Amino acid sequence: MNLTELSKTKTIFSLEVFPPKKTSPNSTVLDTISKFKAVNPDFISVTLGAGGSNHFEGTIEVADIIQNQLGIEAVAHVPGLYQSKQDVLKLLDKLNSINVENVLALRGDHIPERKPVGDFNHANELVEFIKENRPEFDVTGACYPNCHQDSKDFIDDIANLKRKVECGADHLITQLFFDNNAFYDFYEKTRIAGINVPIEAGIMPCTNKNQIDRITAITGVPVPRKFRAILDRYADNKEAMRDAGIAFAVDQIIDLVSQGVDGIHLYTMNRADIACRIYEDTKSVFKAAEVK
Repeated sequence: MNLTELSKTKTIFSLEVFPPKKTSPNSTVLDTISKFKAVNPDFISVTLGAGGSNHFEGTIEVADIIQNQLGIEAVAHVPGLYQSKQDVLKLLDKLNSINVENVLALRGDHIPERKPVGDFNHANELVEFIKENRPEFDVTGACYPNCHQDSKDFIDDIANLKRKVECGADHLITQLFFDNNAFYDFYEKTRIAGINVPIEAGIMPCTNKNQIDRITAITGVPVPRKFRAILDRYADNKEAMRDAGIAFAVDQIIDLVSQGVDGIHLYTMNRADIACRIYEDTKSVFKAAEVK
């Protein structure tokens, strides 16, 4: 089922995973990904790993496992910055051959000292190309509650997002955020602008201070005082940091679902144990949201 149809039926709960290292055997790949089945996600998206690599083998392999062995809808990340049009078509044909019909179209991260191909300098160009050449795919796009770092301001950012949707993005997933009010303000801006596709809220359980400091430095996502206090107080206590980070994510999710969010996309960092704890603490909330 494509994500557009799925979003009409329920409040979505989905996950993001990344392919294990190339040195890992296939059995390790299957074991890692299979643990997420217990979370009962509506779909699982598969990244290309850090740095915007253009080696798709791991993504295709993991998407194949998710789609055809686990029986869960798979979404493959497709960054455009370092891909030619022919590269993208070949990837889409491979995904089609393993019954994957959902992709997340991204510009992709800039890689130092590497020149972009030039066919897709912006995500909307990639979205439009996929829709024109492989219309059987359901295309998801990214969005930014705290404003994309490359945008001049929110007006510019929302205009770019609307262009992406007009080019064919069927569904949106936000970058991670730690302040739900930022999401609510952003969501209102999108509706005022006439962007009416489903928007899933991206949530990252924060269980490692150094990791979060690194991610926020890269993305520019602000850390609210409440969460900064958690990071500062429990950074050196692994168990307390994990429990407090999970509790903060659960609190975010319960608030968002109670406010009628279209869905939650959990950035798992391949931690099935953490994803399972969050699922157990919130599954009744998602179930209650199905009652109309």
